[in-house]
Amino acid sequence: MNVYYITFRSVTFAQRGEEILRRGGISSVLQRTPRWMEEQGCGYCLRLRTDDVQTGAALLRGSRIPFRKIYLQQPEGNVEELAV
Repeated sequence: MNVYYITFRSVTFAQRGEEILRRGGISSVLQRTPRWMEEQGCGYCLRLRTDDVQTGAALLRGSRIPFRKIYLQQPEGNVEELAV
């Protein structure tokens, strides 16, 4: 299963984002960013196990919750940044 990470600049924005996604029916987990992501300067992220990440990004944008980047981690471990 694919795992998506939506990164945020602060824990406050990540918390707000988690609430917006929850209201939109998208389950996510708030966590510190994995080590491989820390180089990007992102301290917190939401981890999603859904392929509905585009809807999630639209919900965040519509609620004016600023996020930095979205990453896809495939089951075999490959990671790529998504343009959503």
